[in-house]
Amino acid sequence: MPASTSPSPHGPSRRALLRATVAGVGLAALAACRSAADTATAGAGGSAGPRRGGTLTVAAAVDFTPALLFSQSANTLIHRLVFNTLTRYDDQLRPQPELATSWQLAADGLSITLKLRDDVHFHSGRQFTADDVVFAVKNLQDASRAAQLRSTAATVTDFRKNGDHELTLVLAHPVSNLFDLFEFMIITDPGTVADALAGKQLVGTGPFRFTGRNPGASLSLSRNPQYWRPDRPYLDAVEIRIIPQGDSLLSSLRTGQSQLTYDLAGKDAAALKSSPDYRIQQYATGAGAVYIGADVTAPQLADKRVRQAIAWAVDRDRLVQQALGGYGLASAAPWPKSSPAYTDANASHYTHNPDKARQLLKDAGVGGLSLPFAHANTPGSTAIAQILQYDLKQVGIDTVLQPTDTATMQKQLIAQSMPALWTLSHSFAQAHPATLAVSAYPFNEAKNTSHFSSPAYTELVRSAWQRADSDGPQAQALYQRVTDTLLEEEFVIDLAIAGLIEVSTAKVRGATLNRYSYLNLDDAYLTA
Repeated sequence: MPASTSPSPHGPSRRALLRATVAGVGLAALAACRSAADTATAGAGGSAGPRRGGTLTVAAAVDFTPALLFSQSANTLIHRLVFNTLTRYDDQLRPQPELATSWQLAADGLSITLKLRDDVHFHSGRQFTADDVVFAVKNLQDASRAAQLRSTAATVTDFRKNGDHELTLVLAHPVSNLFDLFEFMIITDPGTVADALAGKQLVGTGPFRFTGRNPGASLSLSRNPQYWRPDRPYLDAVEIRIIPQGDSLLSSLRTGQSQLTYDLAGKDAAALKSSPDYRIQQYATGAGAVYIGADVTAPQLADKRVRQAIAWAVDRDRLVQQALGGYGLASAAPWPKSSPAYTDANASHYTHNPDKARQLLKDAGVGGLSLPFAHANTPGSTAIAQILQYDLKQVGIDTVLQPTDTATMQKQLIAQSMPALWTLSHSFAQAHPATLAVSAYPFNEAKNTSHFSSPAYTELVRSAWQRADSDGPQAQALYQRVTDTLLEEEFVIDLAIAGLIEVSTAKVRGATLNRYSYLNLDDAYLTA
């Protein structure tokens, strides 16, 4: 029998919301999905209410990669502009309706029934139906899509339709992160997926239509007049400009060439903080964690004491201040403060202790190390790599920096072909804790970039994942045991949770991001 739980007057738990039939939740709740604390005065451009019209210009440091449309790559801004998802988390990780209006999770966690909107059409004019959800799930099950949540999608073993707008998904076993999948999985038009992966056309149900792309330079979108949300979006058009250079990105904001960005370096954002002409907001979920990855099959790194030595060698506080401009949290664990798995003790498990690092290297019988060290060839990533190179040298580890373009690094991450050491930032700690170790390439228990394998790690991860209940003492204990393993093995050496900073001109209102950094401009507008 399906379980149904009524929300309490004091607010429902996440578990209750997952199991309850959720219907009639106001769409206004969707606009506040990611918590952001406003750190600047609104300044000029105050408005009595939303204003229709205008073109919003968004600056991005990294170009959209069509071939990685179904994975979380370096630029996912376009995903929620052209497409929709089934559900969307609020600030407490409670799912809210989007294309799914309500759902019923079976008491045993082995099926979920979704009721879908019946007033949604693709940009082509075709009506959205349950068949499109079936396609979306099967699409992510395809290994060639390189979708990080493929493992969760693969638990769906059967689809049972009840008309065009009701669908039951049958699962091989319960999963605690099912709604992570529903927020991650964009609903695409099946007939145009090949063109989408080639960057020729993108056809979804979202608030904007894709109108053009100039690779390496820009993407253009126009308002979808048949959008299913009444009177939305307010904007007439969106232009995404690709500006990889930090100085140029800052200049584009100052000159009015762009009005919104999430890619400004912390030190540059700090330069605008006191000006009433700009708004700076920081999201509690962070922009992912800066880390050092270690290939455990490299002979010099096979002993975990060497990897632990690297963890003790890094001055995380200096990294946050100098490379992240103070926007971030020094942390030895992958979890942002918004995560159910976060604790202060885990975050401070490794601190800057060069003497301890040297002793561990001595105990491991290692000396005179020289290792290749890959990093993205962007100014921010280069600054991080140089700080890490200095810290490692102080304990006797020499590194040879290998600057690499971002797209190549992403492909190497997926293909598990990184050198002995690399530094990047990872995501997937900002939603359900189980998602990190079954979905993120650096952590995946079945196949990760570090080539780390452990039956104990696999058992822990699957115990945290293969359960319908994601709350309560048992779940929390499992999250802690997973974290303990990560801190002990250090095949991923977490350094800091980078601040996710939204910088806009004072006239921009209503822009939000979901948990996977999909930009939502349904309610965005430009003041007069």
